[in-house]
Amino acid sequence: MAYLLMFVTLLHLITLAMLFIATMEKSWWVWDGMENSDLWYNCRFDNFTGTWLCASSKETEWLQAVQVLMVLSVVFSSVSFLVFLGQLFTMSKGGLFYFTGLCQVFAGLTAFSATLIYTLHHKEILQDSRELTSGHFGYCFILAWVCVPLLLCSGVMYIHLRKKE
Repeated sequence: MAYLLMFVTLLHLITLAMLFIATMEKSWWVWDGMENSDLWYNCRFDNFTGTWLCASSKETEWLQAVQVLMVLSVVFSSVSFLVFLGQLFTMSKGGLFYFTGLCQVFAGLTAFSATLIYTLHHKEILQDSRELTSGHFGYCFILAWVCVPLLLCSGVMYIHLRKKE
């Protein structure tokens, strides 16, 4: 059981880090490596200065929905981890981590909703950007999709995890 506890804790920390990177990093849509777009900014690499020049993304309803859902996912997962640590030290023997698991499942569902919205509405979200056919989804978008099953699985594991000692 100690190995399961360590595995679930490690899985939680990994998915939390992946969620944070997917939310904050600048690579949800990429054009030829010199220009990219994320949830907050559209950036272009300037060869002359060797720096990224970024401007705020145009606020659309779909982009705001994705932003809110990704931030909520990070918040739910963070709260879940803090509650788990609290329950680990205060819960009586034989107790179940229901609240921790539910928070983690909610984090997975909000991340799923955000990535699904971005998948279906990226044309509306990126409407003022360059031609979309020359670009592709970036690694942060893929990272967000990878987080969804990991969050849901860890949530289910938390719900079934029982405190032994």
